Amino acid sequence: MAMVVKNNMSAINTLNTLNKNTNALKKSLEKVSSGMKINSAADDASGYAISERMRVQIRSLDQANQNAQNGGSMMKVAEGAVSSTVEILKTLKEKAVSAANDTNTDADRATIQKEMDQSIDQINDNANVTFNGQYLVDGSHNKKTNQTTTAMTNQSLRTDTATDTKLTDLRARNGDKLNIHSTDTVTVSWVKDGKTYTSSMQVSTTDLGTAISQLTTGALTVNDTNTSKIGLDGNSNAVYTASGESAVTITAKSGGIEGQIAGFTMYITDNTGNVNKSANASLDAFSESIRAQNKSEDNSIVLQIGTKAAQSINVGLTDMKATALGLQGMDGSTLSVGNQEKANAAINALDAAIQKALDQQTSIGAAESRLEYTQANLTTASENVTSAESVIRDADMAKEMTNYTKNNVLLQAAQSMLSQANQSSSNVLSLLQ
Repeated sequence: MAMVVKNNMSAINTLNTLNKNTNALKKSLEKVSSGMKINSAADDASGYAISERMRVQIRSLDQANQNAQNGGSMMKVAEGAVSSTVEILKTLKEKAVSAANDTNTDADRATIQKEMDQSIDQINDNANVTFNGQYLVDGSHNKKTNQTTTAMTNQSLRTDTATDTKLTDLRARNGDKLNIHSTDTVTVSWVKDGKTYTSSMQVSTTDLGTAISQLTTGALTVNDTNTSKIGLDGNSNAVYTASGESAVTITAKSGGIEGQIAGFTMYITDNTGNVNKSANASLDAFSESIRAQNKSEDNSIVLQIGTKAAQSINVGLTDMKATALGLQGMDGSTLSVGNQEKANAAINALDAAIQKALDQQTSIGAAESRLEYTQANLTTASENVTSAESVIRDADMAKEMTNYTKNNVLLQAAQSMLSQANQSSSNVLSLLQ
């Protein structure tokens, strides 16, 4: 190689190598100090973009998990309120059964009534429970529903029982005659708008439809047809008997909560006042098959439990106030146990209220269970995406320390060789002496 002084190519080449080694060491230091092999898009453009998308997904999954946990907490508050209501209803039925016993005087029943009134007021307090300022079971979070009418179905009477079936011809589900005679008395009690009504008439040759219509002054009617379909729910879906067999159904005259019939009792006594137990076992078996509800828009609670739009769970919470449960009228009057007949009617009204509360409790419990599964699923998804993102972005520290050591040694070597290269031009001076 020629000896020159103007351009020291050895030094220039060594300087370039030094700069490369310096940059390599800088990157190694960055990776070792951050623990990531991709610290900017310049390190790996496509890998950086994929990693960032995964990080967005991880944070979204974690937030969705938090949403599910908050939703579960909300459901627990609602469940607590409904559970308390169920316990109160159990006590109320116990009191109604006690009041129906004639060992109690009217004064005793008045005392029981005071306790019932306080308990019913507590049910309203339970319905006003809140979570983060939001009322839960006061009816403000109903699902979308059309107005519905109370329907009560009796699956203890024979499947061919219809409106025009004579009372004396009524038979049990198994076909046995109920032994109702024309000289017997049929009594009907029902609860509407917090008030209890009772009426009686002689059986004579009266048919079932006429008896119920007359005794309830038209408040209840027997369906014209005998079928397993007992009407439409709030979403206009047909409701059928659980067995799929035909059953007689009675419906309220008017719809909505104001028109609901909270309890219905029907029993037979003979001309000496003795009850016909076999007949009453079948007649007093009308249970609510369609709950009366007011028309409502969709105000259900929406719990966002996914990373995409509309990945949510909608939870509808029905009205758990005393009026919706049929225990209190719009004017504030409460279910009465003032005498034996009213107390007897209250028993069925409370059975219907308990069923409403248990249905709501079941719905809340199902939502809680689903949220628990959702949380587990979101946790697993977040873990798996984090693992995938780690493969792309996290540094293998053993490997990076090896690279760091190598680059550090190369940098020192380059620095030493640059010093030597810078001395090469001085050799020219020996030719000038």
